[in-house]
Amino acid sequence: MKTEDILKRLDIMIPNPRCELNYNKDYELLIATVLSAQCTDARVNKVTEVLFKKYDIFTLSKSNIKDIEKIIHSCGNYTKKSKYIKSIAENLVKDFNGVVPNNREYLENLSGVGRKTANVVLSNLFNEPCIAVDTHVERVSKRLGLAYNKDNVLTVEKKLMKKFPKDKWSRLHHQLVLFGRYICKSQNPNCKDCLLKEYCKYYKKISKN
Repeated sequence: MKTEDILKRLDIMIPNPRCELNYNKDYELLIATVLSAQCTDARVNKVTEVLFKKYDIFTLSKSNIKDIEKIIHSCGNYTKKSKYIKSIAENLVKDFNGVVPNNREYLENLSGVGRKTANVVLSNLFNEPCIAVDTHVERVSKRLGLAYNKDNVLTVEKKLMKKFPKDKWSRLHHQLVLFGRYICKSQNPNCKDCLLKEYCKYYKKISKN
């Protein structure tokens, strides 16, 4: 079966998948994931090292947005993201004494938090079975024929959830992210070392040229 084979080959290529965002506290992962939109994890990790050394969730909720902007400037969309971060901190302190709850509806109602971010948080903090579809997961899923090119991220997520066993979702998410980040890259993918190229539409296309 194709999906079983994909899982086996991902286990060979990405044997120890994990979130590459650095965090020590639950709110740090939530904020780091918000910052990671249109930004690399490596860049986010440099920024959050400074941000979380200066602030905890309580002082962050009372911080000056301009100070946040200065710290996260290199992450892109820093004016919006600064407002998101302060609002998230304010709400977590007000509603849960600074603790991130295991509650999808609440998380998705926070500023700057969508389904993908909620999935990352629920999966990593609470071991909830989730598949967060970022640009890497979307690209890889479409190249491997697990979704159509026209599918939006929610459709891709639903198709992956339908095709793969529930107990594999969180691991699969991390594997697809890392596979897309380091092997099946957007530009110049490393097809030579890819164990999934026989399923790949992109590889079939370039092989004909």
